[in-house]
Amino acid sequence: MYVYRQTIDFKDGERTVTPEAQEKAAQEKLDRFFAGFASASRPVLLLDYDGTLSAFRVDRFTARPYAGVREALTSIQRQGRTRMAVITGRPAHEIAPLLGLDPPLEAWGLHGAERLYPDGRRELEQASADTQARLEELKQKLRRDALGGLFEDKANGAVMHWRGKPHKVAQHIERRTRALFEPLAQLDGLSLLDFEAGLELRVGRVKGGAVAAILAEESPTSPVAFLGDDLSDEAAFQVVRPLGDRGLSALVRPAWRETDAEIWLRPPQEVLSFLVRWAKSLETAR
Repeated sequence: MYVYRQTIDFKDGERTVTPEAQEKAAQEKLDRFFAGFASASRPVLLLDYDGTLSAFRVDRFTARPYAGVREALTSIQRQGRTRMAVITGRPAHEIAPLLGLDPPLEAWGLHGAERLYPDGRRELEQASADTQARLEELKQKLRRDALGGLFEDKANGAVMHWRGKPHKVAQHIERRTRALFEPLAQLDGLSLLDFEAGLELRVGRVKGGAVAAILAEESPTSPVAFLGDDLSDEAAFQVVRPLGDRGLSALVRPAWRETDAEIWLRPPQEVLSFLVRWAKSLETAR
């Protein structure tokens, strides 16, 4: 685990910052964060799903949690002190069957545009009728011709994926997708969301907006963590990062990339260790 924000390329002014120093800084950040549980009534744990709690799968319905994750989340859930939510690009209803928790976790789907409460209540941000009609025209076109990529029809948008395609083919799909999506993104209520190997034309808040909405419902002193892997998670990192020691933003990836997250967790073991430490810190804080 490393802190990267001040130490890109291992440089801090004129002083070389070693990987060992980064590891120490990350551990100190984690220690300060978990120490805050002693005075907090309800910490907040916010999690992406694909690439964070599970390995990425082209067939997303086969993306099961990493070994031990379900048990760690169950342990936290049974303690009854943490507000947990999954914030995902998926439709929110897909999370409960994959995680298998009882009761299911609160889920914010479609990158935050959809909210599914544990009791089944659902909220979805909507575009104007004119904008929705233009979006539906686009989706009908892509159902007929997916431009060589994988078209995903979402309730609040149109998504094109090119993950796994040869480089030149992926570039061709991206160019054609942008040519279709970018003019429509100028319409009221629509925006573009870049993610790894894909592009989404969409209605509604992104993950940072979902995190901000959750924080508005919580105590201003609650410890808050967000774990995510994708470019779409950067908006959430940017909301959590200014919280200081009561906030923790973690990039979850096998290999590091430039990010606004404060620490880097390599899945699955470091993610599992983080969740286990969360549960143990709550026990200690009693």
